[in-house]
Amino acid sequence: QVHLRESGGDLVQPGGSLRLTCVASGSVGGIDNVGWFRQAPGKERELVARVFNGATIRYSDAVKGRFTLSRDNAKNTVYLQMNGLKPEDTAVYYCFYLDTYFSSPPERYWGQGIQVTVSS
Repeated sequence: QVHLRESGGDLVQPGGSLRLTCVASGSVGGIDNVGWFRQAPGKERELVARVFNGATIRYSDAVKGRFTLSRDNAKNTVYLQMNGLKPEDTAVYYCFYLDTYFSSPPERYWGQGIQVTVSS
């Protein structure tokens, strides 16, 4: 089992910045496949950014150039630095972890979600 704990959500004005943090604990072999989704009211959950096999980082077109995903492997922690925030970034942000070490097929875990609100 893997537990994901998110933090850093807040209310911020347009143009502002936030950094989300997600700490993975439990049976974590490595944070090679980890990232963030978000879900706005009335919309489906969508990918924001993720790491593929510890190498490639992919961003959605909506956040490319404004958001940056990074990791601290020693701490099993993934960050999402969000700059230039817009009202349309308002959503519940979910950290996810894909266990490719101890599960076959790989099992996906989700954090509880954290609210980000961009408003003046």
